[in-house]
Amino acid sequence: MALKATVHKAAINVADMDRNYFSDVNLVLAQHPSETPQRMMLRLLAWIYHADDRLEFTRGISAEDEPALWLHNDCGEPQLWIELGLPDEKRLRKACHLSRQVVLYTYNERAARVWWQQVQPALSQHDNLIVWFVDDGQMAQLAELAQRNMALQATLQDGLMWLSDQQTHLEIKLQQWQGITE
Repeated sequence: MALKATVHKAAINVADMDRNYFSDVNLVLAQHPSETPQRMMLRLLAWIYHADDRLEFTRGISAEDEPALWLHNDCGEPQLWIELGLPDEKRLRKACHLSRQVVLYTYNERAARVWWQQVQPALSQHDNLIVWFVDDGQMAQLAELAQRNMALQATLQDGLMWLSDQQTHLEIKLQQWQGITE
């Protein structure tokens, strides 16, 4: 018998001072049986960083032709393609040709640094690719926030995110490995 996804609900208040975006949203995240709480929370973190009414979660791990999240323009073309983890260089190259902007959130320090040394020369030619690294400590803190029902407050300003629930307050600062500094 196949295992079913675990459904998580997140009520999030987003205050993005850098983009002047403010919203209260209710999101539903389906956690695939093989997906760790860290990866699921990284998907949520990526959604918050790029919060937009049109930003969608995809079928996720089970879909080889889709990213973790994406945003389409009015013609149905991908404008923002968000990947997680350590994808194959060929997959990122394809994404860079299909979408106006590609953002990768990578994690798992030991594996990520080795992976980055191998793919960085090839990926550096894509000027529409941004690569962010989330360190192991921040990933562990994010995973602790994972609940079936979450109420979160997210404030973004000057490259920092403050993320909190009733008990926990996190300050998240990502390391940019590639991309445009704003």
